[in-house]
Amino acid sequence: LTHLWQNELFAIIDDGTIYGREIAETLRAAAEQAALKPVFVDTFRPQLDNQIGMIGRLKKAGATHVFAGGDGDDIAIMGRDAAQLQAGIVFAGGENLRTPPGDVPYAVGTLMIAPPEWADVADPKVLAAFDAKKIVPDGYALPAFAAVEIAKAASGLSESSGKPLTEALTGQDFTTAIGPIRFDAKGDLSQRPYRVFRFDGTRFAPLESN
Repeated sequence: LTHLWQNELFAIIDDGTIYGREIAETLRAAAEQAALKPVFVDTFRPQLDNQIGMIGRLKKAGATHVFAGGDGDDIAIMGRDAAQLQAGIVFAGGENLRTPPGDVPYAVGTLMIAPPEWADVADPKVLAAFDAKKIVPDGYALPAFAAVEIAKAASGLSESSGKPLTEALTGQDFTTAIGPIRFDAKGDLSQRPYRVFRFDGTRFAPLESN
């Protein structure tokens, strides 16, 4: 988002929960590193029937793009209320927007920062094996499967080379059910799995700029 919104007037709000505050703080810190400053930072009350008061404050601050650390239902309500007030605000949230739709649909253009739908990028043979066992490959089932694949491969490399397991995990690609995975010298993923998705009225579709 710091790349996507570098020329936008953006705000960061959260619902006061641990999840909401942490994800909002993560964006605020990233924005600060990119020499970007939000025009508005605040906490909103979750699970209200409307968020007109918050939309009014965002509009007064001049925000055109808002990251909300909170539940999908609250972000959907904000999008609805912003449209009613003609505020011209684009909302964004985390991967918890990937939930069954509530009573209020997401506004077209709502952004979600999340990993891909793992089943969309998974090895068809692995998906068939899951299906044979009647296992639904949702949530983190496929990443967990990939983690076991990596642990097994790294353990074999460690035994054959005599190197510590931590060294066997770095400097090479591991073929997994969700594609190649590589770790850097610190043990972090060399490529971030998170992408930007845009709600097109029926689903969250990947942005072409990802």
